[in-house]
Amino acid sequence: MLYYLKKYPISIALILVVIYLSFFKPPAVHIPRFPYWDKFVHFCMYAGVSGMLWIEFLRNHRHDHPVPFKHGWIGAVFIPIFFSGLIEILQETLTTYRGGDWLDFLANTTGVFTATAIAWFIIRPSIFQSSQ
Repeated sequence: MLYYLKKYPISIALILVVIYLSFFKPPAVHIPRFPYWDKFVHFCMYAGVSGMLWIEFLRNHRHDHPVPFKHGWIGAVFIPIFFSGLIEILQETLTTYRGGDWLDFLANTTGVFTATAIAWFIIRPSIFQSSQ
C-alpha cells in the first residue's frame, strides 16, 4: 500500500475527494445552473481521476521497456468505471438525499474515455519523447 501512496499520491487524493463529494449532503444553494450541470460535474470528476491516474502511471513507467500498458488500462480505465458504478449503486442504497442515476454513470464513463484518449494520444507521446 505504501508503494501506491508514493507512486500515485495525487490520484489517491482525487479519489478520496470524489468519495467525499459523492456522499456528503450539499447545502441548499439557489444558484442558476444550466441543464445537466451535475452531468458536467460527473464528467469532470472522473476525467480528472482517470487523467491523473494516466499521468502518474506514464510518469512512473517512462523508463520501463516494455511499458506494462495492460496495467495502465486496468488501473486508469476499467477500475474508475467500476468504481463509478459502485458509487452510484451505494448512493442509491445508502443515502436518502442522493440517487443512483444511469446518466451520471454515463457521464462518468465518458469522462474516463475522454481522459484516456487525451492521455494516450497527447500525453503518452510527449512523456516518452522527452524520456529518450
